[in-house]
Amino acid sequence: MYQALYRKYRPKTFDDVVGQPHITRTLQNEVKAGKTAHAYLFTGSRGTGKTTCSKILAKAVNCPNTRDGNPCGECEICRGIDEGTIMDVLEIDAASNNGVDNIRQLREDAYFAPGQVGRRVYIIDETHMLSTGAFNALLKIMEEPPAHVLFILATTEAHKVPATILSRCQRFDFRRIGSEDIGGYLEKIAEKEKIFLDHSAALLIGKLADGGMRDAISLLDLCISYGGAVTAEVVAQSAGLAGSGHLQALSKAFLERDTASCMEQIGALHEKSADMERLCGDLVAFYRDLMLLKTVEQPQRLIVALPEEIEGMRPLADAMPLSQILYTMSVLQETQNRMTKTANRRTELEMSAVRICNPAMDASAEAVLTRLEALEAAVKKGTADTVSPALEVGEKKKREKPVRPKSAAEKAELAALSDARPFGQWQDVLGRLLKTNPPLFAALKTSDAYEKGDLMLIDAKNELFFKLIRENEFAKDSLRDALMAQTGKRYRLGPYRAQEPPAKKDPLETLLDSAKGLGIPVEEK
Repeated sequence: MYQALYRKYRPKTFDDVVGQPHITRTLQNEVKAGKTAHAYLFTGSRGTGKTTCSKILAKAVNCPNTRDGNPCGECEICRGIDEGTIMDVLEIDAASNNGVDNIRQLREDAYFAPGQVGRRVYIIDETHMLSTGAFNALLKIMEEPPAHVLFILATTEAHKVPATILSRCQRFDFRRIGSEDIGGYLEKIAEKEKIFLDHSAALLIGKLADGGMRDAISLLDLCISYGGAVTAEVVAQSAGLAGSGHLQALSKAFLERDTASCMEQIGALHEKSADMERLCGDLVAFYRDLMLLKTVEQPQRLIVALPEEIEGMRPLADAMPLSQILYTMSVLQETQNRMTKTANRRTELEMSAVRICNPAMDASAEAVLTRLEALEAAVKKGTADTVSPALEVGEKKKREKPVRPKSAAEKAELAALSDARPFGQWQDVLGRLLKTNPPLFAALKTSDAYEKGDLMLIDAKNELFFKLIRENEFAKDSLRDALMAQTGKRYRLGPYRAQEPPAKKDPLETLLDSAKGLGIPVEEK
């Protein structure tokens, strides 16, 4: 009968355990010195070796032929514990035996001396699932345990175990196993199974396993079933990685603020029966990868993706400001939370796409930060193309608007602005503007204003302001509303251009003109 690889290659000694040297070394030393505790707590994420180390410890404290703290694995006791025929070593599933009566039965049996081995071992898996009454019953025997009893409690959620139990145990925290360690162990298994396993495929399995060796070996078992060599492509296919092409396309549309393209892509994916909640989660993970590419020197260690997919993400990460990445992640995570409470998941995702493409509609701190960073970038570059940061990704969309020539009335109005008087309430208007339109306030915070009838003339040092006023109706309305709220008067808006003083004439030219006026002959050479 075929045996699953994770069972076939389960470690038999402490030396075989991968990625937990801080635990195995301590347990070996305790076994060698004969100073093992009466109760242990093993905690950590799934597949990190809690149950495996529990069984190895149960063998080590009972094996008559230990070698450097390891069980021999060959004696009758070691083989019996591996096969489950030693009745004095009991593995209890607390998820299904969590009642107080189960623990009371355990207490009654614990006081009897073991029949086959020196120490009776109780391995209680998923300890956090015990009821309050069961914990109280277990506490009594753990306070004063018989000398021949050893408790090993294994759990993934140590915070749910009462402090009274924790204080009576020697605690060991199992770390997530590194992808390199997992990949190396998988290559050893593949060599023994005479299967070709590509190094990149082994590392990809290690990343997908999220620190769990059991999950990694199970995925390798699945890949082997495909037949032939195990490559990164086979791993991606076996694990159901759909690739990031559609995620890159959506992210590019977000970056270019192309709402129509976002809606079309979401609609196309919906027609293909894509799960909108899964798509939203995939987008969050994709933007996490972009964040890592933006902030970490060696992101390949933290990103679960094929090497060519990572290279495809780099142009997007380079083009996006970090604030925009964080803002998009925040919006998508909020959407993901709301999707659990509604049946209209497609609508929720479309709403989030509109918010991402139009941050001016969002008054959250993240949205304001995104807009301010875009404004700062525009000021530094001396260009207004980045006010709404439709940055280049591949081919840039050109949206050029024809410049309307000024009318004769406008030219006359601009020519007669020298008699405008300073507007004394300008700082109060800016204070109101800070609450309603922070990006516009940032462009105006060093400006002055002059009043001429119903015309408000803005003397702004930042050229970005004039671009906003010409092309952004929201900016124009925000400023008019702030003026209306402060003065009760509706103003027209215009730029203020102080008249330049006449250029100073060269003193030599002045002298020559004077001489000519007096009839003095002057010869110019």
